[in-house]
Amino acid sequence: MTPRDITLICLVLCLGMKIQAQEEDSPIPIISAVPSSVIPLNESVKILCQGTPQSFLYQLEILGNSTNKMVEEKYGFQKEAEFIINHMDTKTAGRYQCRYRKAYRWSKYSEALQLVVTGLYDKPFLSTDQDSKVIPGENISLQCGSPHTPFDRFSLTTEGGATLPQHQDEGHQGNFTLGPVTPGFSGNYRCYGWYSDNPYVWSAPSDTLKLVVKDTMNQDYKLENLIRVGVAGLVLVALLAILAENWHSYKLPHKEDRQDLPEWSYDKQKM
Repeated sequence: MTPRDITLICLVLCLGMKIQAQEEDSPIPIISAVPSSVIPLNESVKILCQGTPQSFLYQLEILGNSTNKMVEEKYGFQKEAEFIINHMDTKTAGRYQCRYRKAYRWSKYSEALQLVVTGLYDKPFLSTDQDSKVIPGENISLQCGSPHTPFDRFSLTTEGGATLPQHQDEGHQGNFTLGPVTPGFSGNYRCYGWYSDNPYVWSAPSDTLKLVVKDTMNQDYKLENLIRVGVAGLVLVALLAILAENWHSYKLPHKEDRQDLPEWSYDKQKM
């Protein structure tokens, strides 16, 4: 092997190591939806794709049955790209992914983001057979159903758009068990009905069900503080009473003590 061949091999190895290092420096993008991934019909939603400051091209795609379809591209060096869907409907609902380009290579795809459009069917009901005010550690069951629309799937959401695990149909009703609950479970809950063959098209939201988890530990702590303050107050009052009594006894000596004192007289002498 000639020195020239050795030099070429070293150049190829160094180039390969540089390319591998560049790939490792390209983190997987993060995709999210603002204000929520559950959007009412004809409302807008903003899709964010976070990459690196060196990224000069971002691409948003919607996942099909077999292939992805490119939705939009954004050019310009930026750490995060914004894609806006102005009118959410059954055509724009679905699963989305994004990626970015840095130097001459594409990053990996982000995790899939599920965008759901709501308001295509009548709202279901959401109820509970228990008291909606529960204490930490207990479980609470919620029922979501529709007497007129034969949904075979139901989803429960809470404030902020967080979607809880879905539930299959049990006679046009979905049952959700939350717990053991903590104060963090407090909030407003709604549910939706939908069909398994069209998972990104949901009904209108149910009426709000407010769940309150009583913070018993905090209440016990406040009660203990009140008891401590009360006991301290009684002790302070007792001490003040003792001090006042002692002070009064020293200031006004008893009558018997005054009889033992010598009497002083003053005689005027004539000049």
